[in-house]
Amino acid sequence: MAVHFKLDYVNADGDISNYYPDFFVKASNKEIYIVETKGQVDLDVPLKIARLKQWCEDINQAQSKAKYGFVYVDMERFDKYKPTTFKQLIATFLEYKVG
Repeated sequence: MAVHFKLDYVNADGDISNYYPDFFVKASNKEIYIVETKGQVDLDVPLKIARLKQWCEDINQAQSKAKYGFVYVDMERFDKYKPTTFKQLIATFLEYKVG
């Protein structure tokens, strides 16, 4: 199912860009994670993640039906730690984690 979820953010050049996160994971009826994966880090990654963090904080403050969090998964640490479950993934990738 296509969600077409996007966030606007200010990119490294100072322009407004659209950011489309990679995955949504519904861990339970009360817990939803937005997952961003990256093989190569560019200058916009921290800006996108900061925007996603703000969105999660805002949506969690505005409603209580479900708690939204996110996790940023980079290829280097994924190859190093090799998580085999989503629970391991969110426990391992804490650099930008919210939720």
